[in-house]
Order: sequence, then C-alpha cells, then structure tokens
Amino acid sequence: MLFHDVNWQELEAILEELGEHRGSRIAYSQGTLEIRMPLPEHEFNKEIIGDMVKILLEELEIDRECFGSTTFKRKSMLQGIEPDNCFYIQNYALMIGKKRIDLTVDPPPDLAIEVALTSKTQLDACEALGVPEIWRYENKKLLINVLQDGKYVESEISAIFPNLPIIEAIS
Repeated sequence: MLFHDVNWQELEAILEELGEHRGSRIAYSQGTLEIRMPLPEHEFNKEIIGDMVKILLEELEIDRECFGSTTFKRKSMLQGIEPDNCFYIQNYALMIGKKRIDLTVDPPPDLAIEVALTSKTQLDACEALGVPEIWRYENKKLLINVLQDGKYVESEISAIFPNLPIIEAIS
C-alpha cells in the first residue's frame, strides 16, 4: 500500500498502531509511506541471503551485529526504513547492546538487504539515511548499490566482501 502526503506525526501514529511485533514492513521518504506485506517467497529469499551473509562473516572472522528489520528513522530528514535485514559490520562495536536506535547519534547499518518481489525497493530512504551498502534481490538477481558522494551507484563488487563473487553466489 502506498500513501502520499503522510506527515511525521502521522507516520509515528501509524508505527505505534502497527506495533513492534508485526509482519509488515514500512518505507517512508519525504511524505510517501509504503507498507509492504511480505509473501513466503520473499521471506525465504530474505532468510537465505541473511544466512549467507552471517556464514561469510563467521568464516572470515568478521565481527558483526545483526539488527534484522529494525525501524530506522530520522525526523529531520523525513526518512524511515525497515530493511528486510541489516548488519553493522564496520560499526558493530558501537552497536553492541543497543536496544533503541537514534540516527541523530547512532550510525546507519553498514549493510541493508532488500528482497523486492511485490514492490519497488525504497532506495531513497536508505540513501538519505546514509546506509553505505544495500543489496537488492530482484527477479532472481542480486544488485549491489554502494553509497558514493551521497548517491547510490551500482557495483559489481561488495565493499564488505571485495574479494568474493557475491553477485554470482547469491544470484
């Protein structure tokens, strides 16, 4: 569902009403609110990709904090997103034990994963919030976007796993 002209107070009220234990995901950018209800195929792909990231990080002995589909929002930017999965890798030490995220002081996740089967992924919010890398799985293909000069550019290589053929492995 797509809603236009949603102000910040309305977004906060909707999130409060939906609660923290729900199956839907939101994306909010400059007054546009998208609410998505993931299908089984979406959840399967999300779990597989997330598990692959965890296995790679474990095998490479890279520390991380996984924040799943946590709500990330910043009122001053009128942006909010709930990625399908996300990881703190470079900034993991800052996030150990965090129960709430405040993007005015906390960094955004280092890697966000979006599986887009029934809706267009909201890159605008991730880009505005400064998520350094986002993986989008669309049409059985992985797309890697890395943040450069405040804008996402498509990349063949993951900045997190520069020596691994991530696109081929996941696709």
